[in-house]
Amino acid sequence: MSARGKRKDDEDHASEGDAPPKKTLKKDSEETDEIVVCEISKNRRVMVRNWQGKIVVDIREFYVKDGKEMPGKKGISLSLDQWNVLRNHVEEIDKAVNENS
Repeated sequence: MSARGKRKDDEDHASEGDAPPKKTLKKDSEETDEIVVCEISKNRRVMVRNWQGKIVVDIREFYVKDGKEMPGKKGISLSLDQWNVLRNHVEEIDKAVNENS
């Protein structure tokens, strides 16, 4: 075993009580706590949603699977505190973009 951490083989021998909980898929429902604010491009959206009881601003890529649009791994979910920090720096970001374009 290296100094960097456990090998994958070592993790397989954890007892049942130590195993992480299995992920469950969110079932389709008409009542969702998601608001699509805008589509940035064909496969990218900005959404406001409730995740684990907290409101987040989610900027994410989507893909199509079995004719259904699904959220991908590429994206970021910002807490309200993080969103406020970003929002308060929009002018600085615009200025930097304009200087570099």
